[in-house]
Amino acid sequence: MPKITPETLREDTDFIARLTELRRDIHRHPETAFEEYRTSDLVAARLTELGIEIDRGLGGTGVVGTLRGNRPGQRVIALRADMDALFIEEQTGLPYASQVPGKMHACGHDGHTTMLLGAAEKLAADPDFAGTVHFIFQPAEEGLGGARVMIEDGLFDRFPCDAVYGVHNGPKEPLGRVQTRPGPFMSAGDTWEVIFEGTGGHGAMPDKSTDPTIAAGQFIASVAQIISRKVPATDPAVISVGHIDAGDYNSPNIIPSKVVIRGTARSYRAEVRDALEHYLGAFAESCAAPHDVTARLIYTRRYPPLVNTADEVARAVAAATDVVGADMVDPEAPLAGGSEDFSFMLEKVPGAYVMIGNGDGPGSAFVHTPKYDFNDALIPFGVAYWTNLVATELRT
Repeated sequence: MPKITPETLREDTDFIARLTELRRDIHRHPETAFEEYRTSDLVAARLTELGIEIDRGLGGTGVVGTLRGNRPGQRVIALRADMDALFIEEQTGLPYASQVPGKMHACGHDGHTTMLLGAAEKLAADPDFAGTVHFIFQPAEEGLGGARVMIEDGLFDRFPCDAVYGVHNGPKEPLGRVQTRPGPFMSAGDTWEVIFEGTGGHGAMPDKSTDPTIAAGQFIASVAQIISRKVPATDPAVISVGHIDAGDYNSPNIIPSKVVIRGTARSYRAEVRDALEHYLGAFAESCAAPHDVTARLIYTRRYPPLVNTADEVARAVAAATDVVGADMVDPEAPLAGGSEDFSFMLEKVPGAYVMIGNGDGPGSAFVHTPKYDFNDALIPFGVAYWTNLVATELRT
């Protein structure tokens, strides 16, 4: 397979123009989790045009394409892109801005889908590799765990593979810069809720009530001690309070009977994740007891830590180095604080997840903000990375 680089792809102006228009078309028509019907139809139609076998329905709107190389080989790899958008009102003012009120592609999944379709086109035109590639187009990455649902629907039973790879654009990072690391790369993303309950009462006579606000206040003030005193100093972890609900705005003289505190917990190892859950409950109870109120913890484990495997990271780094050069590849990138449901796939199959810089030009606002836009200049980098990864993985 001839080496594909961003430079050679940019010379194919028709190819890049088609992919750019495709990306912007998807951007105009954002679809949120498990509702990616138009996007799924578009993906399936394009793969079919390329002569790639398709399977639909995993995870509801998921699409899996299968391409076999023209040389014998038993190794099977999967390349994954996410398709869903977010519930955010777009404020970019772009001519191809979202046409759907309250929804937009604010995390670049329109670009991820486009880059993988571009790679599928190049690989289908010259399948000079030994083995099989599955192209996984996944719904519902944003919060609802579409990867987990696809797996539960039989993804890796029906499409077993030796390795799985994922890509995300890197907001605010230099265009084309590749970041990854072996082992934990992104955090577990959990949510928690602590409910303090007492009798409540009149604010003028607090001695006649049991007051959950005192316990809640002490809990909020002390919860950071879980990180500093209960988690090893060598283990990054975060607990943040994001929402507090108590009382009636129109009744400031009334002590509420209930206070609800909600937040997020982030960690990179199973043992630390367990500790965060345990001590959130223990701290809540210790704050509640002296004030004769109750505390109840609801801890929801959403996405596990994203853990790359060393061999697959080495292959990803080799492919990326061929594309952008060693000085633009960071194989020991810092831990990323966000969470990704690609982690569910990595619990089942060895693999590697990389971030490719989205640049710092127009539209380069951070992800999940109303002024974000995927940088179309990243498209040739993503296509080149995917195609060179297949060449690296399935060379014999």
